[in-house]
Amino acid sequence: MDLIKDLLWPRRCVICHKLVGPDAERLCPDCAAAIPEPISGARRGSHYRRWAAALWYEGDCRASILRFKFSDCRFYARYYGPWLAKAVEERLGRDFDLLTYVAVSPLRRWRRGYDQSELLAQAVGKALGMKPVSTLQKRSRVRPQSRTLGPEERQQNIHGAFRVRDPEAVRGKRILLIDDVLTTGATVSEASRVLLEAGAKSVDVAALAVTQA
Repeated sequence: MDLIKDLLWPRRCVICHKLVGPDAERLCPDCAAAIPEPISGARRGSHYRRWAAALWYEGDCRASILRFKFSDCRFYARYYGPWLAKAVEERLGRDFDLLTYVAVSPLRRWRRGYDQSELLAQAVGKALGMKPVSTLQKRSRVRPQSRTLGPEERQQNIHGAFRVRDPEAVRGKRILLIDDVLTTGATVSEASRVLLEAGAKSVDVAALAVTQA
């Protein structure tokens, strides 16, 4: 059965998508060696305290994340999760009360069949020993941030996009917020703002990947 599966669905590296051997992990030696040290830097946006990321959003890593989001490669989360958990531990620590994520809209989740940030949060939570909680709901009529241009337009586009499902669940909590890609910080800033207004004590952000600027 495994031989038939390998013939029909050959194993490919989750990053570069090149073929790997049937007994190999889904990460080729070259890509394994190229995984960067955890990334952090100056805050992009507002409201949250700090951020950390596992990958740079460029080249093969960018292509990998696009497959994860748009080509039903949801199993990639198994590999991304430990990388992002390492970034959290090394750059942000483990002093959190609640793990949550930047939810996609119900319409997008229905069309895609899954929420990529939820899958990331589940994988990170498994590595950190935390169970993710769905705290944010996103309106469907919000243009995707990837289709907006500059920081100001992104901020205007995302303003008012989220609401907190249950303020009691976040009140007084130190929150670790998971997202897939950090660019200008507009999305995580807005998500952090509504969490803080609902009573959260603090918000730190962990993104799978971050752009260079």
